[in-house]
Amino acid sequence: MSGRITATAAIRVGIALLAVFAFALSYDALRQMAVAIHIRGLLTYVFPLVIDGFIAIGVGALVMLRAASTWSRAYVWTLVGAATVTSIWANALHAVRLNQQTRQGDGLRLDDFTVGGLSAIAPLALAGAVHLSIVVHRQPTVHGPDDVARVAVDVAPDTTEVAEDPQSSAEPQDHEPSEISPERLALARTAPLGRNGRASRRHIEATFRSRDLTIGRTEADKLKDTLQAELDEATSPQQREPDTASASAA
Repeated sequence: MSGRITATAAIRVGIALLAVFAFALSYDALRQMAVAIHIRGLLTYVFPLVIDGFIAIGVGALVMLRAASTWSRAYVWTLVGAATVTSIWANALHAVRLNQQTRQGDGLRLDDFTVGGLSAIAPLALAGAVHLSIVVHRQPTVHGPDDVARVAVDVAPDTTEVAEDPQSSAEPQDHEPSEISPERLALARTAPLGRNGRASRRHIEATFRSRDLTIGRTEADKLKDTLQAELDEATSPQQREPDTASASAA
């Protein structure tokens, strides 16, 4: 498995370098735009950080908020989209204006559309590199057979209940809470149900991980049993109503 670990590390380094280079290219263009709009002194070095830095933070927020409400995600998407469009527009305008000022015969000359399109690659690559870095970081690193089984559980479809290996839990079994807190129980209630509408430990664990929270197998089992008991209690009155109606008709 050392080859797999080395490949993962190489991918992470490559993504980091891509983000750095894309940021440097976009930073140079945005700083020149800051000078052009008469931002003074050292503040011209801050202007690119406000735009491209917001893109990086916004993409990270979108990944962290993937389990949030639709309105919350739409709000963040709007902000990230506005920052991305601003960066692309500023990079393209910078390149086009310089291209128009270049004299004929000074080397390779491209049309304004091509120049503007190529200049937009840097901010797009920055946003994509940040997103890839977060996605790769959140994926478990495979070290052995137990980790392979755990990864298979994580990537299985939500509608399929996967057999759970007693040794497949990603978190240690020590220091499990003796009682379930109301906050964690409320979060567990937001997890999707598994096969046949029953509570699913796998889905509960996935819900906690989506919020960057740790959860051990023992606690996940307690939450699953509690939720299943609530489901059974809610279902029982509905099953008794048809029986009562049948008895009354008889």
